[in-house]
Amino acid sequence: MPAVTIAPSAGRNSGPVRATSVRRNRDTFRTGRAAIVEFPTAEWAREHEYALRKDLWAHDGHRIAVRFPYESRDATGQCWRSHGNELWEFDERGLMTRREASIDDVPIEEADRRIHGPRPEAERGLSFPLQ
Repeated sequence: MPAVTIAPSAGRNSGPVRATSVRRNRDTFRTGRAAIVEFPTAEWAREHEYALRKDLWAHDGHRIAVRFPYESRDATGQCWRSHGNELWEFDERGLMTRREASIDDVPIEEADRRIHGPRPEAERGLSFPLQ
């Protein structure tokens, strides 16, 4: 559970990954630490005012499943709400060996944004509503 609650507030990083890790994010596949660390740069340049709420869905041994919404704004000013599920797998040292993310993006109006900034203390441990 700590990895899930810490991840959104730890900044947008690639996390501790093994040199042989594999990641899928939407339609992009990356293998190896260098490729995984390099990947987010383009995504971060595209997504402004990024705000995330991540909830633990399930865990078993060395695997975790999370669900999340996040919101952002692109360079044209269009706001987006993205819903997704992530599957994480770790080795015996706690290094991530596999991450799969399935994400759907929906355009929204500024007035419809529900997520702003880091998750407040009062929201920690609560599930974010789907709609």
